Amino acid sequence: LLAGLGMGEEGQRTPGTVREGVSWIPSSRCEALLVTLHKSEKDFSPNTMYKDYAIPETLFHWESQNQTTPESAAGQRYQHHTAQDSHIMLFVRESPTQEAGTSPYVFLGPVDYVSHEGSKPMSIVWKLRRPMPTTVFSAASTVAPHI
Repeated sequence: LLAGLGMGEEGQRTPGTVREGVSWIPSSRCEALLVTLHKSEKDFSPNTMYKDYAIPETLFHWESQNQTTPESAAGQRYQHHTAQDSHIMLFVRESPTQEAGTSPYVFLGPVDYVSHEGSKPMSIVWKLRRPMPTTVFSAASTVAPHI
């Protein structure tokens, strides 16, 4: 997945060394967001239980890493990716594992910045260019907070 976006080229980190859910790939000017929807304390620390979920089929709420502020390099890339000619790519999976082993990610395509709130982490709303498939939306909307 990350190799397909250019990770590992030009002396960059190799895809197998990535443990974070977000990766900036300078050679392709892409930011890959790797989201696990159903998080459990077994697989995630309290600091990484990010609130990531679908709003409608074309909007996705995502929390950045805990150190990210709107003023940081990553925060600026998120907010101004279009003007900076970079791309945000959204990949989601329901859980870390399934019966056959590690769960694969579903590529939901490129997304565009809509808005954000807060800092450390930033709560960002992304607009998908295509509505997410019904099965993915069903899984991604069930983890949304009930207001």
